[in-house]
Amino acid sequence: MAERSGPLDGVRALCFDVFGTVVDWRGSLIREFRALAAAKGIRIDAAALADAWRTGYAPAMDRVRKGALPWLHIDALHRMILDELLPRFDLASVLTEAEKIELNRAWHRLRPWPDSRGGLRRLKKAFTIATLSNGNVSLLNDMAKNAGLPWDLVLSAELFQHYKPDPETYLGAARLIGIAPGELLMVAAHKSDLRAAAACGVRTALVQRPLEYGAGRHPDPGPDPAFDLNVRDFLDLAEKLGA
Repeated sequence: MAERSGPLDGVRALCFDVFGTVVDWRGSLIREFRALAAAKGIRIDAAALADAWRTGYAPAMDRVRKGALPWLHIDALHRMILDELLPRFDLASVLTEAEKIELNRAWHRLRPWPDSRGGLRRLKKAFTIATLSNGNVSLLNDMAKNAGLPWDLVLSAELFQHYKPDPETYLGAARLIGIAPGELLMVAAHKSDLRAAAACGVRTALVQRPLEYGAGRHPDPGPDPAFDLNVRDFLDLAEKLGA
């Protein structure tokens, strides 16, 4: 294990947000929609549909968190959002049920950012690395297989029946790994995720993903001194952690 010194002494494991942090959800969905449009001989506003699908993500989870919906995993919520969007994009009667099911599984096939695999392989040599995502276990496992992501553990909100930013997710991850919250580093591209982790005593690293929402569209791309680390990408994270 690499020698480390500094403010992150004692960190034994890293948990990663996945959508946007490890994988490029927007670019991946746009490719899926364009391939579907070509196969069906139809027109789809791929970027607008990708953005609308992702926009429905947080409100759907909030309905579960507030008790307006029973516990539903992300595949079910994604399908619920998709069914609401298809009429708006004139796709409801164009796609068969089998095609809708396959389209919903596009989230299982998201592609990693260029630095993700190499950075994770370096970090894995020095730390336990795991997902901590609102995605369900089967989704994250399929994504890891498709994208070649070398996780030691696949941890999901599904295991705790709580979505981030509920504290049960961060504290539950530390408990399952067998470490104290202060020995866990949460890695994410989203500041709200990291603020919630920090409130639970978890250490935090912000990864800047300026292209997550498309060029020039990130609402808050800069570093933040409130976090233990601010890094450009996973290779920079590995370098700063001595991995």
